[in-house]
Amino acid sequence: MERINEKQVIELIAKDRLSIPLSSMYQKIGKRKKADAEGLAQILGLKNRFETERVYAYAEDEDKMKARRLKEAVSEFQTRYPEAGANLNSIIEEQRMQAERHLYFGVRNGARLTTDDYIGVMRSLGLSEQVARNLYPDLINVSRKLASSKEESRSILVGGSEED
Repeated sequence: MERINEKQVIELIAKDRLSIPLSSMYQKIGKRKKADAEGLAQILGLKNRFETERVYAYAEDEDKMKARRLKEAVSEFQTRYPEAGANLNSIIEEQRMQAERHLYFGVRNGARLTTDDYIGVMRSLGLSEQVARNLYPDLINVSRKLASSKEESRSILVGGSEED
């Protein structure tokens, strides 16, 4: 049987802590990007184009065939086949037991991860030593602000299997 070591758990904790500010920034920039794009499209309207020496922007409406969403499909099925649709809806609403496996991890009271633990993870993601060292202070400060104030165990869903 393969054994784990402390370094593997330290790397997981560091990755988890670094993912907090990066995920937060990703979500914020995604929302802002969408809002900016919608605003520019509204200002431009259709058939108008913005161009400069460096950039361009225009909006177009496109008709594309797309599959129905599951909710829409169920609703249509219930309309077409009311009796079967009612049966389908009751099957969908049934709760079922599902086994899940979680990995719990954390740092013991009084122990800490070192700067080098975090730098090592950032280097493994392709950052240079200098870039990792420059990013580390800001990332860890944001991570600490976003994380809960108490040092508690964290978990990651690592697998699951439905009961048959």
